[in-house]
Parts: sequence; structure tokens; C-alpha cells
Amino acid sequence: MPVLSKLLAVVTILTLPVCALAQQPLHTRIDKHIASGVPDYKKKAAPVANDEEFLRRVYLDLIGTTPTVAELNEFLADSAKDSRAKLIDKLLASPGYARRMAWHFDVMLMERRADAKVPRAAWEAYLQTVFAENKPYDAFVRELLSSDGSDAKTRPAAKFLLDRDLEPHLVTKDIGRVFLGRNMQCAQCHDHPTVEGYKQADYYGIQAYLNRSFMFPNAQLPAAVIAEKAEGDVNFMSVFDKNKKQNTTAPKMPGGKVVEEPKAEKGKEYKVAPAPNVKSVPTYSRRALLADAVTSADNPAFARNIVNRVWALMNGRGIVHPVDWDHEKNPPSHPELLNELTTEFVKQKYDLKWLVREIALSDTYQRSSELPVGLDDASADRYLVAVLKPLTPEQFAYALMQATGHTDAERTAIGAKGTEAQLDARLAPRLGPFRGILGGKAGDAGENFSATLDQTLFLKYGAAVRGMVPPRTGNLTDRLSKITNPDAVADELFAAVLARRPTADERKDVADAIKSAKDKQTTINELVWALVASAEFRFNH
Repeated sequence: MPVLSKLLAVVTILTLPVCALAQQPLHTRIDKHIASGVPDYKKKAAPVANDEEFLRRVYLDLIGTTPTVAELNEFLADSAKDSRAKLIDKLLASPGYARRMAWHFDVMLMERRADAKVPRAAWEAYLQTVFAENKPYDAFVRELLSSDGSDAKTRPAAKFLLDRDLEPHLVTKDIGRVFLGRNMQCAQCHDHPTVEGYKQADYYGIQAYLNRSFMFPNAQLPAAVIAEKAEGDVNFMSVFDKNKKQNTTAPKMPGGKVVEEPKAEKGKEYKVAPAPNVKSVPTYSRRALLADAVTSADNPAFARNIVNRVWALMNGRGIVHPVDWDHEKNPPSHPELLNELTTEFVKQKYDLKWLVREIALSDTYQRSSELPVGLDDASADRYLVAVLKPLTPEQFAYALMQATGHTDAERTAIGAKGTEAQLDARLAPRLGPFRGILGGKAGDAGENFSATLDQTLFLKYGAAVRGMVPPRTGNLTDRLSKITNPDAVADELFAAVLARRPTADERKDVADAIKSAKDKQTTINELVWALVASAEFRFNH
């Protein structure tokens, strides 16, 4: 009996850490996984960012703009231990969260393609509703892949397919990349030469869900919808096959089972038969199976992909990186972490806001971007320091409007009873030039930052930037011109533009510039412009 008791005690002790770990919040488990990837992680990792660095980062990441001076001062004055958690919850509950996520998913899904069949206003309104309601991600994607565009109420959701003209290869590739994390472009012509898991049969298995669908009445019509035939199979042949063997496949997800299709009874192949100017509707629809097949629990790549993409959104790079190259030769930097995030995300019923919150609460997300003393270099995939992230065109524009006081002036103009929606309606029209210059090319998600001469000229001379600077009642340069103490000018300037207090040297530089100025207002204007055009403003640290 004593021996049995000892054995039970040992088993209990051995199982305690596992149970305890499972009961810990996910953000705590995130940090444990990250720390386990580096010997002496605590000694090598940067400390958690100070309040100023954290505040600017979390505002940009969660609502797409920077804090006001009042919000900065309020947060710095809050000494509560849970001040960061309270702020994260406040931002996630604000209208800005839906706007920020709408911006991000617009680029992820449409990659800055020209608006063709679904107007931008309707698409953005749809996305904002999705994130304001915190619609589960799987339900959101099912809407994107199931809508045929014929119902005006649901047509915006069909933009992913409609604005690609339902072009078979383009849609197949983008379903693989965007929703499954698999860049299978090479598999159009043959099995991938270096990636064992990217098979030509899998590529055409995805395409088979859509090969019977077509744009009705034609792809050139802006009001076109998606129709479908009752017959037709995909045929493919490897360009490396000397025998030129023709292959075919029924619909299937990569790594999944082939769909067993019913044989249509002769004469009953259609609910609505093909006829001139008639949208055909087959009795059995392959396309109707697509949305459920992509989002199914039997297709683990779906949840894994979006978890990896949200991690990249928040931390500057994916656990699998690049995010659309998930395969055996490009393993995750932290496989156990990715598996746990995916499992928990599914348990939370595909709740994106919950996932964003847990990542934001982690020390991994909140680390400083400055290399700790004694560490000359830090591999980005070890997360020893925060990864620098260039602002998106939308973030840059809204941060610029906030920093220069344009947002405050517009808020004053609409009055005390004005809503955030009214304010946004005044700000959003200014996004065009920023998207045009700072955004990637059509069909490019812009994941790789590369400054160009056009961007430099835009920041230096562009009216969209320079036009925000001159004095206007209540804006930054107007406020600064009324402050007589140079130190106070520096404090307000740096708080408004960079969401931090100036250093002693920066205070002196501002004071010297103002004291030597022949025209104080012109000098103030140039000081504001210099900060908004700086590298510090252009990046999220």
C-alpha cells in the first residue's frame, strides 16, 4: 500500500505542470512557448516596452491610428497594474477596431485590386459590419465563398470571386494562398519540384469546386453574377509527363478525401435549365460545397492559416513565414505554439477578437523594439525584440490626421453630438492618395516594405501630407503657435506626433529652432512636418 501511495504521489506531481499550464491564460502560454525556443531567453530578450512605446503600438495595431495627447497623458497617469489590459479591452470595443480590421482584411483578401463589380463603399461597409459584430471567421469566409452576387444584400460578400472575374486559375491560387496558407502556383502545371506536399492533383481538386461555374451573362458586365452548369470535369496533365497522360479529379481539399458526387437523374440535372438570358442553377452544385469544404474542421489548414496571419499582423512576421508558404520545408518557428493557438482558436469558435486580445496581452507582443544591452543581433523568428512594422497606407493617413490635429478639427466641426461614423465619413475620403503611393501594386498584399522615390517625394512635397500642416482652428500648429514656453511646445509636439515625451536634446533642439526663428509659425510648421516625415513616425515600434 505505501508503494502504491508513493507511485500515485509521483504521478500527481508529474501531471501538475501540464494541468497548471492548461489552466493558464493563453497569453501566458504564448510567452512560455516563445521563451522555450531560446536558451537563457529572459537574459537575452528585450524588456517589456515602456508605456509610451506600448501605447502607440497598440493603438496603431488595434484601431489603426495614434492616441491623442489627452489619451497619452491619461494612460501615463494610470498606475493600475491592469492598465494595459483595460486599454486593450477599450480599444477592441471601440468602432476603430472594426475599421482597422476592415482595412487589413480588404488587403489580405483583395490585394488592392481595382474595384470592378462590387463598389468599394459597399465592400468596406460589409467588412466593418463583420468586425463590428465580431462574426466568427469561419462564418465570414463561408459568406465570401458562397455568395453568387445575385442578391443585393449579400453581393458585397461575393467580391472575392466577382472581382477576380471567377478566373479559374486566379481563384484557385488565391483560395490556396489566402485561406490555406499554400502558394500552389507551380502546381498548376506539375507537382511542385521542391515542396513534396504541393501536388498538381490538389491544385485541381480545389479548382474542381468551381470549374462548372461561370460569370453570367459575361465577365465584362459590372452587374454580372455567378451561374453554374451541371456537368464538366477538370482535366490536367503534368508538363513533365512524357506520356502526356490526362488526369481528372472530383472536388477535394489538399490532403482531404475526394468528394463522392451523386449521379444526376437524366432530365433532372437542373433546378433552372440553361436558356438565353437565364441564369442556370444545377440540381447538384459543386460550388455550394466549396465554402463548407474550406472551413471544415476536417481541413485543419484553414484555422492554422488565419491564426498564423493574425500572429503576423500583430507581431510583424508569421510563425510560418512567409504566411503563404506553409509546407514541410518551411516549418513553423514555434510549432507547438502554432498548434496550441490553432486548437484554442477553434475552441473559441473562430473568434478573431479573442485571438487578437490574447496576443496583445502577451509579453511577446509587448516587448521593446530596442536590442537589449549586450545583444548585437536578434533573429526575428525568436521574438527577442519587437519587430519593426511599417505603417500601412491607411494607418499612416489616419495617424497623420490625428498627429496634425486634422482629426480634432473635424471632430469639432461636426459638434459634440457627432458620432464616430460621421467623423470617419469626413476622414476616409482622404485615404486615396496614401493608398495610391504607399500601397502595393494591384494583386500584391504589400507584405514586403520597400521605400521608393515616389514615396519620398510624396512625404516631402505631397499636398496630402503638407496640406495637413498649416494652422487651422484647433489643429496642432495652431495650438503650438499659442504656447509661449519652448519646452511646452516640445512636449505638445512630441506627444501629438510620436506619442511620447521628448528627450532633453530634443527639447533643446526645439527651443533653439523657435528662439532663432524669424517667423515662429513657419518654424512650427516645419517642426511638425519634420516629425511626421520621420522614420520614427513611418514605423510601428
